[in-house]
Amino acid sequence: MSTNMLKVALIGNPNTGKTSVFNHLTGLHQHVGNYPGITVEKKTGICKLSQHQKAKIIDLPGTYSLNTSSLDEDVVIELLMNKNNEDYPDVAIVVSEVENLKRNLLLFTQIKDLEIPTILVINMADRMELKGISINVSVLEKELNTKIALVSSRTKEGIETILELLKNHKNLSSESCIDATQIDKNYFEKLKTTFPNQSLYKLWLAITHDVNFGKIEKNELKEETSFVTKTTSELKKLQHRETIIRYKFINDALKKGYKVDKTKATDLRSKLDRVLTHRIFGYVIFFSLLLLIFQAIFDWTTVPMEFIDSSFASLGKWVRSTLEPGDLTDLLVDGVIAGIGGVLIFVPQIVFLFIFISVLEESGYMSRVVFLMDRIMRRFGMSGKSVVPLVSGTACAIPAIMATRNIENWKERLITILVTPFTTCSARLPVYAILIAVVIPNKKVLGIFNAQGLTLMLLYVLGFASAIIAAYILNKIVKVKSKSYFVVEMPNYKLPMFKNVFINVFEKTKSFIFEAGKIILAISIVLWFLASNGPGEKFTNGAAIVKNEVVNQQLSQSELDNKIASYKLEHSYIGIVGKTIEPVIKPLGYDWKIGIALVTSFAAREVFVGTLATIYSVGSSSDEEETIKDKMRQEVYASGGKVFTLASGISLLLFYAFSMQCMSTLAIVKRETNSWKWPLVQLFGMTAIAYITALLAFQFLK
Repeated sequence: MSTNMLKVALIGNPNTGKTSVFNHLTGLHQHVGNYPGITVEKKTGICKLSQHQKAKIIDLPGTYSLNTSSLDEDVVIELLMNKNNEDYPDVAIVVSEVENLKRNLLLFTQIKDLEIPTILVINMADRMELKGISINVSVLEKELNTKIALVSSRTKEGIETILELLKNHKNLSSESCIDATQIDKNYFEKLKTTFPNQSLYKLWLAITHDVNFGKIEKNELKEETSFVTKTTSELKKLQHRETIIRYKFINDALKKGYKVDKTKATDLRSKLDRVLTHRIFGYVIFFSLLLLIFQAIFDWTTVPMEFIDSSFASLGKWVRSTLEPGDLTDLLVDGVIAGIGGVLIFVPQIVFLFIFISVLEESGYMSRVVFLMDRIMRRFGMSGKSVVPLVSGTACAIPAIMATRNIENWKERLITILVTPFTTCSARLPVYAILIAVVIPNKKVLGIFNAQGLTLMLLYVLGFASAIIAAYILNKIVKVKSKSYFVVEMPNYKLPMFKNVFINVFEKTKSFIFEAGKIILAISIVLWFLASNGPGEKFTNGAAIVKNEVVNQQLSQSELDNKIASYKLEHSYIGIVGKTIEPVIKPLGYDWKIGIALVTSFAAREVFVGTLATIYSVGSSSDEEETIKDKMRQEVYASGGKVFTLASGISLLLFYAFSMQCMSTLAIVKRETNSWKWPLVQLFGMTAIAYITALLAFQFLK
C-alpha cells in the first residue's frame, strides 16, 4: 500500500531547542542541502508516524518573527506564504521554550494567523520546577486555540505527544489568533474587499515584505473605492501596532495558564554568568578551555592516528605484494591508498574537535563567548554577531560565511565575510597536524603542556587575531555609513545531549570524509598519472641515464631503484610543474615537491597531505612499511640537507595559516557578495600576506 507523506514545518526562535526536537523526530534520517537559488541551508528529515503514514519534517531557519530582516528569515516567510511551494506545510510545529514563552509566542500567533494547522511545542519542561514555573496546559490550549505538547528534549518526554498530534493533524485548529482588522479597521476592510479570496494576514505580510506567494485574484472596483497602499513610515507604525496587539493577546492568555513563582526557583545561571562573562576571568576561562581542547586533540588521538597510518601503510604493502606489478597496482598503492590514507589519518582529530565544539554549543557556553567577545569586536568595526561566523569558521569557512546573512549591516557583513577565512578551519587541521608532528618535538613545556598541542593552539589564536586585525584595517579602508545593533540570546546552561552531539559530529565528519574524499581521490589519480608519465627521453630512458651516472658508485639495488624513481619523478609532468614554480617558493624553504602540493591544495587545503603522500610514494620504490610522517622526516635535498626542518615547517604552517587555499570558499564569497571583486581581493591579499609572512619566518629561522 502507498505511504501518505505529511509535510511538517518546524519553526521557532533561535535557542529554543528546535534542533533537538528535529533530531528526536528524524534521528539519522536527515538530508542537508540548500534552498534553490540561495545559500541558505535546508534540513529535512523523515519521521514514521504509522505503518502507512510518514512525515517529512522541514527544519526552517530560526527566526524571532515574520517581520524579517535577513535572508534566513526570508526563507521562512516565503515558504509559509506560497502554497505552490513543494514544501508548503500541512502542519506547522512552533517550538518555544518554557522560560521565554512570552517572547516565543509572538511568532506562534503570526504562524496561526496564516491559517496553517499549528502545534505549539513548549520545550525544556524538565526545567519548570527548577525555575518555579507551572503551566496549565488545558487552559493555555483553550486561550491560544491550539494543541500543546509539553516537551523535554533532554528526557524525550512529550515526543510521543507530538507524534500523536501529527497522526491526528486533521483535528488541529487553523483559526487565527488575532483579527487583522484590529490593526487598522478601515485599511484592512478595503484590503479584504480588493482581494476577497486571499488570507488577510498573508496580504498584510505581502505588502510589508518583498514576497511572492502566488496568484492574487483582484475584483474590479470603482475609482472612488479603489485600494491605495500606505507609505513606508505609515506601514511601520501599523507593524508596531500589530506587535502591541499581539503581546496584549499573549499576556491575557499567559495570565490564565502560565505562572512563575521565583521564590521556588533554584537558579545557578546568574552566578555562573557573573564568572563566565567577567571582564577578566571570562577571557582566562575561555582561553584555558581552548588550551585544554588542543592538548586533548594531540594527546588523546595519538593511538588511533598511528593505527590508521600504519594500517594504510600495511594495506599498500599487501596490495603491492599480492597483485601483479603494473600500472593498476601502482595506481592503487601510490595513488588511491596513499592519497586517501593521508587524509583519513586525521579523522580522530577532527572528530575530537567537533565533539568539543558541539559540547560548548549544547551547554549554552558558546553564547557567553559571543557576548564576551562583543566587547572586543566593536572596536574593530564588527558587532558580536560577527563572532558567530568567526567561531563557526573553526569548522568550515563556507557555512560560516553563509552565517553572516544574520548581520543586517552591510559593512559589518562584508568585513566579516572577508576576514572569516583567516580563522583556522578543519581543512587546515590535517596540514597543521602533520607538519607539527614532523617538525615540533613531542615533549613537555614547563613540565605540563605538550609542545605540539601548544603550537596548534597558538595557530588557532593566530588565525583569530589575524581576522581581528584585518577587520580593523578594512573598517578604516571600506567607507560605508552605517549603524548597527547587537542582540545576543543567553540560553540556559544545560548538560549536552549525547544524541545531539553524536548527530552533529557524525554529520560533519561524514561531510569531511566524503566531500574531501571525492576531491582527494580524483586529484590523487590525476597526480599519479602526471607523476608516472613524462615527456622526452629523460623520463623514458630515466633508468639508463641514472645507471650511467652512478656506474662508478657502489650502490645497493634498493638505493639504485630509489635514485631511478626520484629521477623519473623529477622529469615527469608533475615534476616539470614543480620545477617551474620552484624559483618562486625556494626562498620560503620549499622544494618542487612541496610546490606541487601547494598548487593542488588550492582545490582544498587538506589535499596538501594527500598530495605529499602520493608524490613520496611514487618517488620511492621501497616496499618497506613507511608512514607518511616517516617519509616526510626522511626527505632530503640533493645536497643532503633535510627538507622539513623547523624553519621550513614553521614557514609552511604560517603560509597555510594566512593563504586562501580553497576554491569553494571563493565561490561562496562571490555568491554572497554578488561580485568577483571581493573574492579576488581576498585571494590576492591573503596570498600576499601568506607569502611575505612565510618568507620572513624561514629567513629568520634558517
